[in-house]
Amino acid sequence: MVRFTVLASGSKGNSSIVTHCPDSTDPDAKTRGNSDNCTRILVDAGLSCRELFRRMRLVGEDPATLDAIVITHEHQDHINGLAVTARKLGIPVYFTEATHRAWVRQMTPQRRITYAEWAAQYRQQREKAEARAQFESRLAAGPDVALSAALTHGPHPSPNPLPDPEPDPAPEPDPVPDPNPGSIQAASDTLCSPDPDPEATTELAAEALAEAAAEPARNPAELPKVHYFRPGEPFQIGDVSVSPFTIPHDAADPVGFVFTAEGVRLAVATDLGYMPPNVQAQLRRCDLIMLESNHDLEMLRDGPYPWSVKQRVLSRVGHLSNAATAQFLEDTYDGAATYLILAHLSESNNHPELARIAAQQALVSKPSLLANRLYLAPQHEPLTPVHF
Repeated sequence: MVRFTVLASGSKGNSSIVTHCPDSTDPDAKTRGNSDNCTRILVDAGLSCRELFRRMRLVGEDPATLDAIVITHEHQDHINGLAVTARKLGIPVYFTEATHRAWVRQMTPQRRITYAEWAAQYRQQREKAEARAQFESRLAAGPDVALSAALTHGPHPSPNPLPDPEPDPAPEPDPVPDPNPGSIQAASDTLCSPDPDPEATTELAAEALAEAAAEPARNPAELPKVHYFRPGEPFQIGDVSVSPFTIPHDAADPVGFVFTAEGVRLAVATDLGYMPPNVQAQLRRCDLIMLESNHDLEMLRDGPYPWSVKQRVLSRVGHLSNAATAQFLEDTYDGAATYLILAHLSESNNHPELARIAAQQALVSKPSLLANRLYLAPQHEPLTPVHF
């Protein structure tokens, strides 16, 4: 049995599960850690760990039985709950090396300073270097010269001067009772509390950060185990073959996947700016295709995004429009998939019915009683699992 479940799809988080459970009578079924001998792979972890677990339970999946996580790319809506989920379950994570490096850079805190702070540090370092150079030049000239310079100009500056002793602090006055107890603490709490982030796309990120903060202090990029793969080179997780392929997107090394088990091929291709020949080839002879249908062109052009963001979405490393997806389905798609799942629909620049109608019109030329069952992956709830 092969099952595919979309837990979430969209700009607020993306995650799916590929499950393969071999026939119990199969003599070649391998004994694994899970009691049911199944292989379960989490594709991206774009929701917080808590939300991922909640949605998995809604569709009858036990989070503790996950075997691995595979990552398409390092954008926040695909890796939001990755670190906490992997550490909590103790399971390996599969990346390309470039994606892992980009993710580590995102997770590693970086100290930022102002130009004034940098200039002050530079001046201090230069003064110390000049003082050291003067001291060494006097020593090189001989002790008589150094002694004469000390008598004439005062002692030479030490390369590592000791700070003057600080005077004893003045005694603090007795505290004055506060006529309104608790007011200072309340004001402090108000001033120190972070401002809420107005961007809707960071709602789940805040929850993931809270989960990470609740863990004991550790390297935020620490993972139980990391495996690297290369696009175009299949690898195995349990009983499932995983074939990664390159996709055009503005990330370090983004990929899509084809999962194969018992002859069933499941393809995941989202977050791509256009459909290059290599992606078209990977989507042939698939039993299920999850394909991006991100935006309606008119809604995007008239929508709320800044022009720079609109240019990015429309670029060849952005996202597929309804029209681009429909063109692929009409011109290139082989019509073999039993299920087609339209994914990563924008909540601001698309409408589910617009995406559905565009795809249905494109599929008119590929009539079939058993194939091309069309589904739309939702953002806020899991999609009903698809079984083979």
